[in-house]
Amino acid sequence: MRGPINKLADTKIEGKIKQAQKAAEKGEGKPILLGDGGGLTLQIAKTGSASWLHRYMRSGKPIAVGLGAYPAVSLKMARDRAEVCRRQLAEGKDPLTEKRVAETAAHIDAAKSKTFDDCAAEYIADHRGEWKNAKHAQQWENTLAAYATPKIGSRPISGITTADVMRILKPIWTSKNETASRVRGRIEAVLDWATAHELRTGDNPARWTGHLEHLLAKSTPEKRADEHHAALPYADLPKFMVDLAAQEGMSRWALEFLVLTACRTSEVTAAQFSEIDLEKKLWTIPKERMKGGIEHRVTLVERSIEILQQVKPFSHGTYIFPGGRRDKPLSNMAMSMLLRRMGYTEITVHGFRSTFRDYIGEETTHDFYTAEAALAHKLKDKAAAAYARSDLFEKRFAMMRDWEKYCQSQVLANLH
Repeated sequence: MRGPINKLADTKIEGKIKQAQKAAEKGEGKPILLGDGGGLTLQIAKTGSASWLHRYMRSGKPIAVGLGAYPAVSLKMARDRAEVCRRQLAEGKDPLTEKRVAETAAHIDAAKSKTFDDCAAEYIADHRGEWKNAKHAQQWENTLAAYATPKIGSRPISGITTADVMRILKPIWTSKNETASRVRGRIEAVLDWATAHELRTGDNPARWTGHLEHLLAKSTPEKRADEHHAALPYADLPKFMVDLAAQEGMSRWALEFLVLTACRTSEVTAAQFSEIDLEKKLWTIPKERMKGGIEHRVTLVERSIEILQQVKPFSHGTYIFPGGRRDKPLSNMAMSMLLRRMGYTEITVHGFRSTFRDYIGEETTHDFYTAEAALAHKLKDKAAAAYARSDLFEKRFAMMRDWEKYCQSQVLANLH
């Protein structure tokens, strides 16, 4: 490379940058090129920002390869990098091509170092927008954090094997089959995402068909039913309501309201007074908060209305059942923790919907469709669902009054 090199000095560079900045303030800014010799050039933009280039000719065409921004890349560092470019040219190599190869290699190395937890977080971020609500993303985060992270969270995504997946699933496959199945499906999805992003290759070690189905026992419908949302037998409910009446705190009122309305946990904890019409004895849950994505009308019996009146003085924010922090709802775990404190460790909050359904089906003459409408269940029989266009609101009033009477039977008896 002909001509002198090392022609620049830091004072000259700083002076030219200040000159460019002052010109920019007056609206007179224009790019400046400062040559250090040997192809090294500092490019100063109209705004005063600066970056290093190594300029050279290749096959009769001018080419510039970036060496970094000034002052992060100092004059000395830029000269060292320019010297590498000159050496590459002397060896018949193209500095721009060599830079791209190095960047690709660095990207591959970074990708290989990505852990399962890194990829799971990116997968959830990518799909959060298509999920119905934040709770779904939270469920993904919670299940993976509880079961996958302790075993493979810090492992490179490219190295996850069938043995790793089995270490996660085998301990819970029989005792918590439904949970284990969800964990398996979520691990499979994260690994598929990683493969699509070229972070791993080969078959998915978490796939079920043709793979894990041969390594893990298939769960029977009976086993799934036994483990799914353990419910209190309806014969024990009147006694439970007496025990519940002796408790204190917001979770006590929320749980009683949940039992009486046969609603889901999230529907109750996120309930707002703006959704309540006391005159019509109606609670309208918007479709955004319903599992089925359809607005649900809930009939309110007298005891439910009494609960609303009881908690209203304490509900200064948005929610009927507020949590510990202002304008935050009661935690989804609050009612579960209350059950544990009461000694009911073998049942779940969600199980009270089954308690309601069993009682209505076995002890009353209310029909199947009315009970299913109260639970906001979608009918699996498509033909039946096509005819069941009404939510049977009026019929549900009578049914929920019978349910209220049964729930309160022992509480009221103890008052007399």
